Amino acid sequence: MHSDALTSALADYDAILFDFDGPICHVFQGLPAPDVAKDLSALLATLAPELAYAAHATDDPMVVHQLAREGGQDVLAAVEAALTGAEIQAVGVAGPPTEGAVEAMVAARDSGRRVAIVSNNSADCVRAYLSAQGLSGTVEAVVGRPALRPDLMKPSPHPLLEAATILGVSPERSALVGDSVTDIEAAQAAGAGSIGFANKLGKEAALAAAGAVAVVTDMRSIARAFTAP
Repeated sequence: MHSDALTSALADYDAILFDFDGPICHVFQGLPAPDVAKDLSALLATLAPELAYAAHATDDPMVVHQLAREGGQDVLAAVEAALTGAEIQAVGVAGPPTEGAVEAMVAARDSGRRVAIVSNNSADCVRAYLSAQGLSGTVEAVVGRPALRPDLMKPSPHPLLEAATILGVSPERSALVGDSVTDIEAAQAAGAGSIGFANKLGKEAALAAAGAVAVVTDMRSIARAFTAP
């Protein structure tokens, strides 16, 4: 998207919320998600054998986590703790931030907007990554995965509404930068705006079709939109 058009699209928002995995960091770049899912599936199969087949049928850690809810609170708590531990380990070897991510967060903050991260990853792993990268001061709040409530993860609007409350802005005056259709759906459900980050082929059309008010292919475009004269 042309920077002038993006600047116009962002003009009405007082808060910019960033999804974490994708727009800010490639969480499982150093510790592949399928490996994490395999370990979580083994744990879930031990704790709830009736869920073993379904658990081993996916290579997505988040799906295993959501499936664990069917085993009851104790099973969910054990799988969630293991997932959080794996995420913290993963961000430790994830490498540098997504190109343009730091510039986008800093530009949003320096423009006078409130800035937060809203993620389905654990808040602990987000904070660990920000601290390790010297970026803790770039955001005012981190809203991570709701404890023991996978049903409140995006595409639920819950995390965005929580972020808006923390920042003291109305949801309608906030916009989420996300790289998945569920991010766009969560923003719509919250009454917020959304900027799609198409970081893979084919995503641009999907994010636009989901209702993103704008779609970018480079996080630096967001930084330029905030710094445009």
